[in-house]
Order: sequence, then structure tokens, then C-alpha cells
Amino acid sequence: MSRNMRIRQIHRWLAVVFTVTVIVTFVALAQEEPVVWVSYVPLLPLALLLFTGLYLFALPYVTRWRAARRN
Repeated sequence: MSRNMRIRQIHRWLAVVFTVTVIVTFVALAQEEPVVWVSYVPLLPLALLLFTGLYLFALPYVTRWRAARRN
């Protein structure tokens, strides 16, 4: 599997993990005595989603730029 496909797959699984952590955070904060630190749990998957998303966003532009540079 190529690196681009691997990063795309990681990005998809990170989206699932992020969604689950957000749901867990909503449930945890809805309790009578919420645990405030739980609200920070979704930040790690969100940061990883940011980096993989930026890579996937820039990928077509970099590929086009490299192809034009070769010609």
C-alpha cells in the first residue's frame, strides 16, 4: 500500500475515533458532576486529523507542481 493510501486510511480511522471521543465527552459532561478534563480528550484526534487533512489537501497541488517541474 502506498504512503498516500495509508495516510488516507489513517485519516478515516481518526475521524471515527474523533467522533467517538466527542460522543463520550458529551455523555461525560451531561452527568450531574461532570469531569472537566474529559473535554480535552477529543483534542488529540482532532490535531492528528488536522495534520493528515492538510497533507491530503495539499497532495494534488504538490503532485501537479512536481509534474509541471519535470516537464
